[in-house]
Amino acid sequence: MNVKDRLVFVTGGGSGIGEALSRRFAQEGAATVVVTDLDSDAAERVATDIGGIGLRLDVSDEEAVTTTIESIESEHGPIGLLVNNAGIATGGSVDVPTARWQKTWDVNVMAHVYAIRAALPGMLANGSGYILSTVSAAGLLTNIGAAPYAVTKHAALALAEWVSMTYGKQGIGVSALCPQFVDTPMLDLFGESASQEWVRSIAITTDDVADAVINGLAAERFLILPHPEVETFFQNKATDYDRWLGGMRKLNEQLNNPDFG
Repeated sequence: MNVKDRLVFVTGGGSGIGEALSRRFAQEGAATVVVTDLDSDAAERVATDIGGIGLRLDVSDEEAVTTTIESIESEHGPIGLLVNNAGIATGGSVDVPTARWQKTWDVNVMAHVYAIRAALPGMLANGSGYILSTVSAAGLLTNIGAAPYAVTKHAALALAEWVSMTYGKQGIGVSALCPQFVDTPMLDLFGESASQEWVRSIAITTDDVADAVINGLAAERFLILPHPEVETFFQNKATDYDRWLGGMRKLNEQLNNPDFG
């Protein structure tokens, strides 16, 4: 999969990973990069820099997602690469208020459903198309201290798997981007906890993620893992689930120890 001459649609493209991907897609020769974000100024700033289209979009609003994609396709043709990147990091346990759980579900999962539902018909009619879902290593390994985030990222990964197995024979490619920690504002989720220094020590840059995405798309790999060690962790989990859970419990204790690190 090569983005050259493709129409690329990116959600959450005004900052962080989405911004880095939007800029890289433009550098790789995409025909048009549509940069969408809840922050219209951020979307327009990035789009102006790369010669793309910047739009405000609330990805949790199904009607807005559908209308925006239909409008773009009406003017520019089928989307060649749909990048479901927008997401929110919600920490806490099962005690997080229900409204916050729902918002996290709407942005991290249903937004992917809405965008795929809107873009898929054009892709199928065109006989080709590609979907890149920004998931997170949390979708493979779970995230300590962030139940809503971990649960919704597992669901986002399952959706990507389902689309791949259902439409792969009809020319639709799918990749799930599963980085571990990336140097974005999402790291603020860890606040002033003892684990903050450790998290930042293994964080990579958004440009590192963009490099991994370009390489992963070229190889059409389902799992794109900017942190290669995640593959080993995932394999360990599958090999001995109970041992893996024991290790995660130990890590949880360490991260909650004020003397950790």
